[in-house]
Amino acid sequence: MIKMPSLFLRKKSDKPACAKQSEQVDSTVFQGTAKKRVGLARSRVTVLTAAFVAVYAIIGGRLIHYSLAKEDGTVARAAVPYTLARRPDIVDRNGAVMATDVRMMSLYANPSMITSPDDVLEALKPIFPELDVSRAYRLLKSKGEFVWLKRQITPKQQSQVLAAGVAGVGFRPEVHRFYPGGPEAAHILGLVDVDNRGLSGIERYMDKTDGISSLMGLGLTDSIEMKPFEISLDLRVESIMRDILVKGMEKFEALGATGIVLDANTGEIVALASVPDFDPNNPPRATDPRMLNHAITGVYEMGSTFKAFTLAMGLESGKFTLDSLVDAKTPLYFGSSRINDDHAQNRILTYPEVFTYSSNIGASRIAAAVGPDYQKNFLEDLGLLNRIETEIGGSGTPQKPAKWGGVFSATVSFGQGITTTPLQTAVAAAALINGGKLIPPTFLPRTEAQADQIAKHVVSEDTSNKMRYLLRLNGTDGSGRNGQVPGYRVGAKTGTSEKIIDGKYAYDHNFNAFLAAFPMDDPQYVVLVTIDDPKKVEGVPGRTAAWNAGPMAGEIIRRAAPILGVDPDFGEKGDGLLASY
Repeated sequence: MIKMPSLFLRKKSDKPACAKQSEQVDSTVFQGTAKKRVGLARSRVTVLTAAFVAVYAIIGGRLIHYSLAKEDGTVARAAVPYTLARRPDIVDRNGAVMATDVRMMSLYANPSMITSPDDVLEALKPIFPELDVSRAYRLLKSKGEFVWLKRQITPKQQSQVLAAGVAGVGFRPEVHRFYPGGPEAAHILGLVDVDNRGLSGIERYMDKTDGISSLMGLGLTDSIEMKPFEISLDLRVESIMRDILVKGMEKFEALGATGIVLDANTGEIVALASVPDFDPNNPPRATDPRMLNHAITGVYEMGSTFKAFTLAMGLESGKFTLDSLVDAKTPLYFGSSRINDDHAQNRILTYPEVFTYSSNIGASRIAAAVGPDYQKNFLEDLGLLNRIETEIGGSGTPQKPAKWGGVFSATVSFGQGITTTPLQTAVAAAALINGGKLIPPTFLPRTEAQADQIAKHVVSEDTSNKMRYLLRLNGTDGSGRNGQVPGYRVGAKTGTSEKIIDGKYAYDHNFNAFLAAFPMDDPQYVVLVTIDDPKKVEGVPGRTAAWNAGPMAGEIIRRAAPILGVDPDFGEKGDGLLASY
């Protein structure tokens, strides 16, 4: 057997050396490429993870920043404190609610989310027919993120908006001021604006004195306990008086009427109304005549009610007593001016008869006897010549003669040529019957002790007692008979003044007043009713104060006195005051 050289001997499975080298190189290249791919993938995942973490970190940081940042003053943010601000309830002297807050919704829009303002307005217009489309369109075209579209909408309107599916609009809760009595005491309570801030009346006074507006501006009124704000009114008496005034105005076809019930010993205004009035839940424009409170703002010639002040002046001066005699036999002449009596007796009158016959001549002679300076000072002391201040403001300014003396002093003695407000007349009358104390009126609760601390003595107690007698006498035997209420011993004085039309006194146009107080043996309340330009109606003998304002005042006393806790007395006590003189 021939052996071959080992160079030529190899197994079938053996590979050449060069092949093994090639295989080793390919394996190394493959493994390196795979490692690179895995590393690249891992790098990409790391980068993406880091990016996500960074993004979320930025978002979280911004959220934290916004949560800690102060209010930026935008419309959306600035609206929140005012729209959610609450006001204290206003309650009467017995705790009856006269004004309160109720929750309501308001409609807003985010213009940045609205692509077609026309579509939005097309959907909202049928729900809100009164919507100012041009203004709403401008708001929706703005670049802001918050605009009010409609404040304080009804639940029905809210459901209609939801049903319409209007994009880019939403609702915010607000508080709305609600007056359960409607027009009752409207002039006293006043109004608030759409942001629930007081504009007039007690609402405005409350903001100024209790700092409510400042708390509202800080958005704190939702987080503090606010006690009800109590006023001096008795809602029951207020309701009675307004009812009588409205019916009287309608019955006598008058232009208006006012009524006042005043506590003679504290100065508290228990009831005050002026009609026509308004509903503060749906108030008219500020220029509407119904907004005027004629009991406080209006100034009028109060007619013969002024004779109460003139006779008190005569007594206080010491020149007259109840036993004095006054010459009223003939008219008085001042140049071309003549003063006469509507119920002329053409004789010498006793001092009480000057009052019960409402003698202009007698009052003029009393004024002439005391002199113009004393007359002016006396009326000024009674607060009848200057503005009177109350918590609700808006008092009218009395008009007085440019000079005193002669015919001017004479006409003022019976309420002509001088104007004042009904409230001032009631306050001055209270001083004549409460012992001589002039007490500033108030719409807030006040005790008799507190009233005494601020009272000013304007007449003596003796003069006050005699004026109670004269008022009671006129109530039983004079022009005040139609205002009498059995058991309540009402003292009264009428006043019928001619209105000035086109610069002249018009006989057939009157402003009538009825001044009353009860019970006259221990006076507690003054009642004053005025009626502007009443007409003579069928079944009523006349159109003077005795036939319209008088019965209206009597009806107020009849219905209100039991509520005020004044018990009727049907015994001889009612005549004791008259018998004592």
